[in-house]
Amino acid sequence: MLKIALPNKGRLSEEVRELFNDAGLEVRIRGERALTASLGGEFEAIFVRAQDIPEFVADGAAQAGVTGWDLVNEAGRELDLLMDLEFGKCRLVVAAREESGITSADGVKDGMRVASCFPRLTQEFFSKRGQKVTVVPVSGAAEIAPHLGIADIVVDLTSTGSTLKMNGLREVATVLESSARLVASKRNDAEAARNLEELKQALGSVLAARGKRYLMTNVPRKALPKVRDVLPGLNGPTVVDIMNGGDYVAVHAVVPAKTIYRTINALKALGCEGILVTRIERLMP
Repeated sequence: MLKIALPNKGRLSEEVRELFNDAGLEVRIRGERALTASLGGEFEAIFVRAQDIPEFVADGAAQAGVTGWDLVNEAGRELDLLMDLEFGKCRLVVAAREESGITSADGVKDGMRVASCFPRLTQEFFSKRGQKVTVVPVSGAAEIAPHLGIADIVVDLTSTGSTLKMNGLREVATVLESSARLVASKRNDAEAARNLEELKQALGSVLAARGKRYLMTNVPRKALPKVRDVLPGLNGPTVVDIMNGGDYVAVHAVVPAKTIYRTINALKALGCEGILVTRIERLMP
């Protein structure tokens, strides 16, 4: 049975479990403090801290894992990237106090102190730029460091930038863009690789369906050319003859959920009837 390392707490943990459940890999936990859970079939989940997952996977304690791309890069371990799960998006940024006068990474002077929970990535970023800074590792709340005199600037994670602004900090450079990723051990054999490919397809089908809707409607034959412009679908709409349908045909298409209101109004304007919209659980292109 293959072991998949998953985050044990936090928002990322919730989103990962939701994705696996939607993919038919229900996380069956024996108790709230359980360290492992069955995912059914060939997989078993082990729950560890998100920052420890790259190490667990690289060392072979788990065949694959889900964690943030920022944590994978900070660990510096060699792993195979299987897929971007497209949630947990954030940026690792350089930020300075508003009154510092620093408006870009070029404004960081040699000898400045930089506080960060990501000392490896921080040192690598400035070293590549030829800037000699002193990295001050912190375990959390890096944004307070400049106000306490611990550091001149910070390298910290942000999604909207609101926390940095609230603490009087200005973003001056982006070190890394991150999101949740499925990564695998380079020690995996061929059988494990095949099983992980199936896992990748299962998760991918759920991600592909998010933000999409399946639309069905009866369309006047004479309106088909214009309906094709309204419902492009994945490869164009599917057109089906209706028994005793006369001048109407049935049209099915996958459409973006965010524009479904405008799509329905456009179809009604073309004389379409019986419009039905449903959610999609999985989508295999």
